[in-house]
Amino acid sequence: MNILVVNGSPKGEYSITLQTIKYLEKHFPENNFQVLHAGQKIKALERDFSSAGEALLNADLIIFSYPVYTFIAPYQLHRFIELVKENNISLDGKFATQLSTSKHFYDVTAHRYIQDNCCDLNLKYIKGLSADMDDLLTEKGQAQAKDFFRYAMHCVDNDIHEKPSVTSTPAKKVSVTPIYEQSDKQDGDIVVLTNCEKDDTQLKSMIERFRSTFPIKTRVINIGEYPFKGGCLGCMSCAVSGKCVYKDGFDDYLRNEIQTAQAIVIAFTVKDHSMGASFKLYDDRQFCNGHRTVTMGMPMAYLVSGNYSEEFNLQMIIEGRAQVGSNFLAGVATDETDPDAEIDILSKNLCYALENKYVPPQNFYGIGGMKIFRDLIWLMQGFMKADHKFYKKHGQYDFPQKKRGTMIAMYLVGALMNNPKIKAKAGNLMSEGMLMPYKKLLEKDDK
Repeated sequence: MNILVVNGSPKGEYSITLQTIKYLEKHFPENNFQVLHAGQKIKALERDFSSAGEALLNADLIIFSYPVYTFIAPYQLHRFIELVKENNISLDGKFATQLSTSKHFYDVTAHRYIQDNCCDLNLKYIKGLSADMDDLLTEKGQAQAKDFFRYAMHCVDNDIHEKPSVTSTPAKKVSVTPIYEQSDKQDGDIVVLTNCEKDDTQLKSMIERFRSTFPIKTRVINIGEYPFKGGCLGCMSCAVSGKCVYKDGFDDYLRNEIQTAQAIVIAFTVKDHSMGASFKLYDDRQFCNGHRTVTMGMPMAYLVSGNYSEEFNLQMIIEGRAQVGSNFLAGVATDETDPDAEIDILSKNLCYALENKYVPPQNFYGIGGMKIFRDLIWLMQGFMKADHKFYKKHGQYDFPQKKRGTMIAMYLVGALMNNPKIKAKAGNLMSEGMLMPYKKLLEKDDK
């Protein structure tokens, strides 16, 4: 079988993910593996995609291999998928799967992103392997890698693949009513961050209506026009100093022009089940801040043009991003039904959040994501010094073993409840005991 590995890592041969591919190549020598270093050579592929197109057409099975970067695949692989579509490469009926490595921080959204785009390309998608970065160094991880490949071969041999994950319904956009009269604006600084293209009149109208209805001064930054030298390289040079290896000044621009705002409103048109490659480039380059939630407490909102209601994975990413960052998601206004009303409601909601400094508690998306980061930074504190300092300062090392009093109390409760006689006599006493601190709080408020 001819297997094309689309290596989305910007590190090329130095990719940790690629080592699992090499391991499989050694253990399944009857197959012909070819590696296309899409991540490392994305600039060259933008100039000439012919060799990549030929490799894709000659493959029986395509394996997307990549590290997970900020909820999805790296920008470079993101851009590669755009190029496949722009060049009208017909991959109908070919098989595809994926192999990623990460610390399992939103690996599910990365995998769904690849799956949805495989669906767009009429590829027969096989569920992929999401491995920890260190899994291949363990016997269990090695066995799981081989099991995954055997399963992929079984699916190819028996024409087994997943049902289409998304529909290709053309977006029906409702026009936005412009507002020409603008009242005096209050002092403030709200950034509207967009990748709006010159011919995207719909998104421009959405941005203008928001700016007109919002009572505080706003400014627009088109991140698609920033002179980036390239996407994040995963080199980790910024881990200690917080300074990016690129000399394009983006780290300073991010901190001084964007993250100093009172709130950020992100405006984009849905593309390839995401915010588009230019926003992915921006997101990846934000890693100059490491795993530090430097905008915690800042409200955020989104203006979205396109079939957002059908993009369940994108919805999860947007909510997860706000939850992990401890940002109140003030709203997502779309142009699917009534954009005027949705934009106006978003405007009012964002005003409320700013005036009342509203920051609700995190849900599973936020707490689960931050616990993964907490454990990672604790282990790598000697290397990720800026992250470690930030986590210590903000009390993010909330390990359960620190709550020794609670642990001892639970041992005592467990011992008592293990006695049948005591348990029978206790009745509702345990439930009543658990409610005591709440009753005291309510009685205190009554006084």
